[in-house]
Amino acid sequence: MNELPKLKPTKYDALLAAAILLLAAALGAYLWLGAASSDALSVVVRVDGVEVERFPLGEAARDYANNGYAVHLAATAEGVRVERADCPTQDCVRTGTITRAGQSIVCLPARVVVTLEGASGADYDAIAG
Repeated sequence: MNELPKLKPTKYDALLAAAILLLAAALGAYLWLGAASSDALSVVVRVDGVEVERFPLGEAARDYANNGYAVHLAATAEGVRVERADCPTQDCVRTGTITRAGQSIVCLPARVVVTLEGASGADYDAIAG
């Protein structure tokens, strides 16, 4: 019977493995650091479906009145929330703080919608398969 030759790694195999590891580390660093330098979030406020204000996420407080109801927003560097509202159900207040792009707070009686827009790190919503 013929014996199979014994295969031994060469210096080129080690060089190829080192190059692959270096490329993987560079790609990981690029993705990690690229997420930190993404665009800032913006707060978008729509009343009756019409955009009335857009401002960067940060220390701010705003009041909106529509349809006989008042809504008070409180925005910090971490997120935005409805601090108080005159609406009877208080669903917008119970929503809490929104912190990621695509999240929204809706006050149906006042017809006010607050949405966060912009890049938000590596948080993606997707449906696969």
